Amino acid sequence: MSEPETGAIAEPRVTEPALPPLREVIARFGLGARKSLGQHFLLDLNLTGRIARAAGDLSRGTIIEIGPGPGGLTRALLQAGASRVIAIERDERCLAALQELAAAYPGRLEPIFGDALGIDAAALGEPPRRIVANLPYNISTALLLLWLPKAHAFDSLTLMFQKEVADRLTAHPRTKDYGRLSVLTQWLTETRRLFDIPPRAFTPPPKVTSTVVQLTPRPEPLFPAEIRRLERVTAAAFGQRRKMLRQSLRTLGVDVAPLLAAAEIPETARAEELSVAQFCAIAQALATAERPTR
Repeated sequence: MSEPETGAIAEPRVTEPALPPLREVIARFGLGARKSLGQHFLLDLNLTGRIARAAGDLSRGTIIEIGPGPGGLTRALLQAGASRVIAIERDERCLAALQELAAAYPGRLEPIFGDALGIDAAALGEPPRRIVANLPYNISTALLLLWLPKAHAFDSLTLMFQKEVADRLTAHPRTKDYGRLSVLTQWLTETRRLFDIPPRAFTPPPKVTSTVVQLTPRPEPLFPAEIRRLERVTAAAFGQRRKMLRQSLRTLGVDVAPLLAAAEIPETARAEELSVAQFCAIAQALATAERPTR
């Protein structure tokens, strides 16, 4: 048998703390999923690990998780090397389980009790910031619309949605799923579907398939526009998506004909036919129309 090389320094092994099974944690702390909170716990360690790995290098900055529940994805993030995880949870029952997990990873996990809709995620922790979350179905779209105006504050957002929401995020013009969310998300981020997760992977199983999507904020929006005006334009256009723009855009409160002429878009076009660039052109024309005259 050969002797070890003289002077060789062995790499230190990182020993993960021994953690109880998640089902045991759920039973011990009485964490039955609540429909009112949109809770569906993902307990499959292979899947939580896959989500954590998809988020990239977690060793720098801050990872922000929304709705950790009993901590399944939280464990995966810590085991994948996350140096700092801030986990926002509005179900007070889950806090004891999360504090137990925080004790197993000293200084690396900070559970916060609160409603993510009322918390400025862009101000949490130190950059680079990444959001990694199995979002509660009932507030997933609202959360995304809250984060998009500050997308530049995040390196990436790796998020799980209902498949139908993921379809909308990645949809192209002239498809049934293309809408306001498609335009705003693609304008500000590079949007990529990663993989689907079947209902049976959750406890309790939801009625729909889930999809993990990764949003990478663009250095600059895809085309020039003011976000508030682009939000108004897309809300008006898709609010009556089957009508021609000359009708649906009347709710903007300006003369529609010159607005569309300035954007070089036919009055007979419908919302689902327009590209992101064309919606931005309308938003720019709206800014000009609403600019005070001297």
